[in-house]
Amino acid sequence: MSKNKKNKYTSIGGQALIEGVMMRGPQNTAMAVRSPKGDIVVENVNCPLPSERPWIFKIPMLRGIYSFFDSMRVGSKTLMRSAELSGEADEEEELTPFEQKLNDIFGEKLFAAMMSLAMVIGVAIAVLLFFVVPTAAYTGLSFLFPVLKGNILLRSVFEGIFKIVMFVVYIFLCTRMKDMHRVFEYHGAEHKTIFCYEAKQELTVENVRRFRRFHPRCGTSFLIVMLIIGIVIGFCIQVEAVWLRTLIRLCCLPLVMGFGYEIIRFCGKHDNLLTKILSAPGIWMQHITTFEPSDDQIECAIAALKAVIPENTEGEIV
Repeated sequence: MSKNKKNKYTSIGGQALIEGVMMRGPQNTAMAVRSPKGDIVVENVNCPLPSERPWIFKIPMLRGIYSFFDSMRVGSKTLMRSAELSGEADEEEELTPFEQKLNDIFGEKLFAAMMSLAMVIGVAIAVLLFFVVPTAAYTGLSFLFPVLKGNILLRSVFEGIFKIVMFVVYIFLCTRMKDMHRVFEYHGAEHKTIFCYEAKQELTVENVRRFRRFHPRCGTSFLIVMLIIGIVIGFCIQVEAVWLRTLIRLCCLPLVMGFGYEIIRFCGKHDNLLTKILSAPGIWMQHITTFEPSDDQIECAIAALKAVIPENTEGEIV
């Protein structure tokens, strides 16, 4: 579906969950999850509203940094809650000695503790794979092929492409997992439902299904844009040492977040040749991060979206 002047441009966004969808609107946040009994459980999520942000985080660039970490916090919170509502957290399995030790320490909060530990490990692995390994790989190649040494332009392009390839391969492997494949189907339901709302169509399964599943304001697009911006920033880092180059890249990460957010925000509010070009890499990537949803998955997305539609729709565009 293409946007036109009759469409509304909304600040509503969302995230796929375990057997459900979370939607964030200008006035509240809600999640809708399919329970083991088959009914849809809708819950409001307690998190700061966009209007409640500190004034400094409403400034362009800085608002992107805030939005990134806020989305991570709310996303992980709702992901854990969706696991509870869908019954994933209640599946009984024999605990390993390590898990039993954690159970003795955390008790009923064991699942949340395990999820938090997994997130910490995930961040550490991401830093290793996307910051250390690409730089170390090029340094290793430069020893084998001395002509590569000192070529900052080639180094930055190599590191950037290396990261993008790793990201694409990782996401593709995730799609081969049954549970993750369902999450990506809910991701498609989220996008299609938002498109239907933006087109001012009644939120029904039949209407939602007609819309495309690729949205320019998707988090996948944001990550791809960040990787591309990282290539450009790499041109300015005139150092060869792996540890120092990695440290500088980490320090530049807030800058990358800020630029990436502004680009995605701009693409979400405009429809022209420039935004189509800027959105293209993220849209291509969404071919493997979103799948066509089933009717019951669309119903969850509709329930979540209806729960966050503002009473005053004139004030929802930001």
